Amino acid sequence: MLLLLIAVPVGAGDLDLHGHFTPGGLVFGRTCADCQVVFQGRQVPVTATGDFIIGFARDAALTKELLVQTPDGQVRQQPLQLEPRDYRMQRIDGISQRLMEPSPEDLERIGREAVEIAAVRQQFKVHRNFLEAFSWPLTGRITGVYGSQRIFNGEPRQPHFGIDIAAPTGTPVKAPAGGVVTYAHPGMFFAGTTLVVNHGHGLSSTFLHLHEILVEVGQEVTQGQIIATVGATGRVTGPHLDWRLNWFDVRLDPALLVGAMPN
Repeated sequence: MLLLLIAVPVGAGDLDLHGHFTPGGLVFGRTCADCQVVFQGRQVPVTATGDFIIGFARDAALTKELLVQTPDGQVRQQPLQLEPRDYRMQRIDGISQRLMEPSPEDLERIGREAVEIAAVRQQFKVHRNFLEAFSWPLTGRITGVYGSQRIFNGEPRQPHFGIDIAAPTGTPVKAPAGGVVTYAHPGMFFAGTTLVVNHGHGLSSTFLHLHEILVEVGQEVTQGQIIATVGATGRVTGPHLDWRLNWFDVRLDPALLVGAMPN
């Protein structure tokens, strides 16, 4: 739903923002419970206590604007300035030829799966788990980072949109925050066994290349609950977890929410 807004100044105390003002970052906001928030043409869901979130894509422009409309029709234009960031180059060899050059049948399957999971990430849930302090789903060696430009078998490919954590097959994967399971797939072409947990208000975690899924679609999960195990399914060269974070269709950097990997 789009709003046509005429901007006039409102009080500075009506809006509080904190988080990571950078591409891949997530920002938490609070305004009046009856206010309407618009960001990049999207009406942003606001909780009964005035909490909301917005996210920035990997290649987001560094200048943004947030609009907040009060119940009496006044509108605040809040400029947002993002800090630029650099991305790594990452070379990965040993990918099978079939995964590098899918057949027409595989391409049809890949397209179908992409549409399917995109629809899952667009789902809105009223859960407030997005306000929890997120934790790492497991500890291990980080082998891939968000935003890195990947080169598979010497061929440049799309950027990586998650964080890869190496661990033996069967290592437990825990929910980084509570939510509801909205998707469970036994084996996608690229992502392998895949699980999605929706934390509410458009924020969702996706877990790729799993060995086993231990929860069901529709199930409520709590932070720290074991929901799956690490595997080596899909396009991989070894067992690891690829954890991704989305705000609706915007791909975010999970590492920004959890800080340094624990020892």
